[in-house]
Amino acid sequence: MNIKNAGLVHSLKFAFIFTQKPYFYKKNMFQKFCLLCLGVMLIANVGCRRDFDTTLSSGRLEFSRDTVYLDTVFTNIGSATFRLKVFNRSGSDIRIPTIRLAGGAESPFRLNVGGDAGKSFEDVVILERDSLFVFIETTLNINDFTQSENEFLVTDEILFDSGSNEQKVTLVSLVRDAIFLFPERLQDGTKETLLLGLDQEGNELRIEGFFLEDDELNFTNQKPYVIFGFAAIPVDKTLTIDAGARIHFHANSGLIAANGSTLLVNGAPSNTAEMENEVIFQGDRLQNFFSDIPGQWSTIWLTAGSKGHQIRHATIKNSTVGLLVESNEDPGTPTLQIDNTQIYNSGSVGLLGRGSHIEGSNVVIDNSGQISLFLSFGGRYDFVHSTFANFLNLNQRQFPSVVLTNTFQLADGSELTQDLTMARFENCIIDGNASNELDFDASTAAAFNFQFVNSLVRFENPARVANDPLFDFNDNSLYENVFLNLKSSFVDDQNSDLRITSESELIGLGSASGATRAPIDLLGVNRTTAPDLGAYQNVVLEENN
Repeated sequence: MNIKNAGLVHSLKFAFIFTQKPYFYKKNMFQKFCLLCLGVMLIANVGCRRDFDTTLSSGRLEFSRDTVYLDTVFTNIGSATFRLKVFNRSGSDIRIPTIRLAGGAESPFRLNVGGDAGKSFEDVVILERDSLFVFIETTLNINDFTQSENEFLVTDEILFDSGSNEQKVTLVSLVRDAIFLFPERLQDGTKETLLLGLDQEGNELRIEGFFLEDDELNFTNQKPYVIFGFAAIPVDKTLTIDAGARIHFHANSGLIAANGSTLLVNGAPSNTAEMENEVIFQGDRLQNFFSDIPGQWSTIWLTAGSKGHQIRHATIKNSTVGLLVESNEDPGTPTLQIDNTQIYNSGSVGLLGRGSHIEGSNVVIDNSGQISLFLSFGGRYDFVHSTFANFLNLNQRQFPSVVLTNTFQLADGSELTQDLTMARFENCIIDGNASNELDFDASTAAAFNFQFVNSLVRFENPARVANDPLFDFNDNSLYENVFLNLKSSFVDDQNSDLRITSESELIGLGSASGATRAPIDLLGVNRTTAPDLGAYQNVVLEENN
C-alpha cells in the first residue's frame, strides 16, 4: 500500500477506436447497388404502411406512475431529468392525437416525447405491446409566484388525448428561495479567481472564486445559501454560521479560510429528525437521487495560517474532501476544534489533516471513497468518543479507514517530514468492512507519536503484528486497553447510521476519563456512567429503527 501516493486528483483517459470497412470490389458493383436500393425501398414501404395502420387511443394507456415528483429545486437552478413511461398493452398500434401540458406554453415544466422537445405534441404513435418515454424537467423562479414564504409548491398535468379519452399524469415540484453567492464576471468576460500560490515554475495557481464581503460574513438560518465557485473568508476576518443554517455548494465549489481568518460553525442540538438546529453542508442538487452521491462539491479548506476554527453540531456530506485542515503558526492553539459533527459520503477523504492541530469529540466519519480520517505530514491530534469507519464497497477503495503519516510527498517526488507530536484516540471506534482499518506511514526522520486508549481497532493481520513494532498491541505506551476486532453492531452501517445496538460488544468499555471530557454523546445522551465506545451511547431502539 503506497499511502504517500494517495492523491486527490484523478485523471480520465479516453480512447477512440476507428474502424473502416473495405470498399466493395468494383466487380458486380452495379448489381449490389441495385439490390441495396431495392431493400431500402421495401423497408421504407413497410414502415410507411405501419404509420397508417394505427388505432386511435381509447383512454386505456397505462403509466409507470400517476404523479411525477420532481422534488425540490432552488430558484433558477434546473432540475434533474425525470422519466415517465407510457405503456400500450393492447395488440394494436395506437395513435395518441395530443400529448400536452395543461399549463400550455406558460407551464414551467418542459417535456421531451420520443426525442422531440416541447410542451405539446400531436399524433404520437406507440406500437403494440410497446412503450413510450416522456422526460420531464423544470426551472423555476420563485419570484414568478405570489408567496410569503421561502418556498412554493408548483403543479401541472400532462394530458394524454382529450374529451372522454383524456388521461392525466400530475407533475409536482417545490421551488425554494435562497441566497446565491458567486464570483463576479469581469470586464474581459472572465470570472473572479482566487490566488492560491505559485507552482514550481513561478506560475500563478488560481481557482474560480471570490472573497466574501463584510455583510456576508454571517450565514443565518433564514434562507439556504447556494455557493458557486470558492467562497473565501478574507484575511483576519471571521465567518459565523448560525444554528440551523443550510449551505449548498454547486459542482467544483467550496469554502476557503484565508490566512489569519476564522470559521465558526455554531450548530446546536436538535429536537427532531429534521435536525433543525444542525448546520448542514451539502451539494445544491436536492432531488432524492443525489442525497447520497459523493463528490458533488469540493471541500471546506482551512488553509495554513488560518486559525481558531470551531465546528459544532454540523453535517458535512457528499463532498470530495469533507474537511481539509492545514497547519497554523501557533502550536499551542488548535487549528480546529470539532465536536458533534458527522462527515460522510466523501468522494476521497472525510477529514484530511495536514500538519495541523485538531481536537475532536463526538465526531463520526463514514463512507469515504478512500480514507475516512487521514492525518498526514505530522501535527497534533486528540480525539475522544469518536467513530471512524468505512463501509464503502471494498472494490471502490484502496485504503483503511484511518491513516497516520509524518510525511508529505511533493509533486516532483521528493518527500518532506514533520513531527507527529501526538495522535491520541480515547474511547474511539475504528471499524469498517475491511480486515485492517488502521495503517501508518512512519519516517524515522521525524517523530511519530500516537496512542490508543480504550478504543476498538479493526485489525486482522497477524503477520504485520509480528513484524512491525508499531502494531505491537501489547505495548501499553501505544495501546492501552485496546480491543481488537470486537463486534460494533451498528444500526445501519450501509447508510451511515453508526449508533450501536444492544448487541454491540462495545457497551461499557469506555474510560471514565474520556467520558469526563465528553459527558454527553452526539444525540444528547448522558454517558458519565458506564460509557460506551464511539460517538453514540447505546440506547434502547424503537422497533422501526
